[in-house]
Amino acid sequence: MRTRIKICGITRPQDGQEVARLGADAVGLVFYAPSPRAVSIEQAKAICDALPPFVTRVGLFVNAARDEINKVLAEVPLDLLQFHGDEAPADCEGYGRPYIKALRMAADIDVMAEAAVYQQAAGILLDSYEAGVPGGTGQTFDWQRVPTEIKQPIILAGGLNSQNVATAIERVRPYAVDVSGGVEAAKGIKDRDKMTAFINEVLRVGTS
Repeated sequence: MRTRIKICGITRPQDGQEVARLGADAVGLVFYAPSPRAVSIEQAKAICDALPPFVTRVGLFVNAARDEINKVLAEVPLDLLQFHGDEAPADCEGYGRPYIKALRMAADIDVMAEAAVYQQAAGILLDSYEAGVPGGTGQTFDWQRVPTEIKQPIILAGGLNSQNVATAIERVRPYAVDVSGGVEAAKGIKDRDKMTAFINEVLRVGTS
């Protein structure tokens, strides 16, 4: 099975088009105002309109109110929701879309127990932990801590780039990898050469 690729934090239509052309499976749109990669509804619509078929459009939310998420969904054709805060399962469901739940790998987290709480999740995203920061830290975590028994597909995130993604895939064998800062020229601005190198590395080792 081929390791899937999500490029997160897309802020420009041309970057979305380039991501798709290079062979990524999904793009991430950040609807979290404090993030330097946050997009407005208008920006998100323009990015989605520029994408070709068969590229999954993922909306990332952090402890967002239900009416805020519904407002986005009324305007932006998202395929999948990603919840990156402290949302309970009930907060992630009821939108007519599948969802993935991010878990931050704090030292004391019981990953198996946390993943079991989100039984309806289409996938579990494992990201690095930094106090007060919901994601995008640019730091890796100890991949040996990833359990092999989690029922849901694992999406591996946290500090990935073209230099370490091959090792990450070989150790974890995730369903997918998720990158943002590791393929950027500046926050929210993707770098074509870095994206090319990252995707080529995943394609090189991520097929079994």
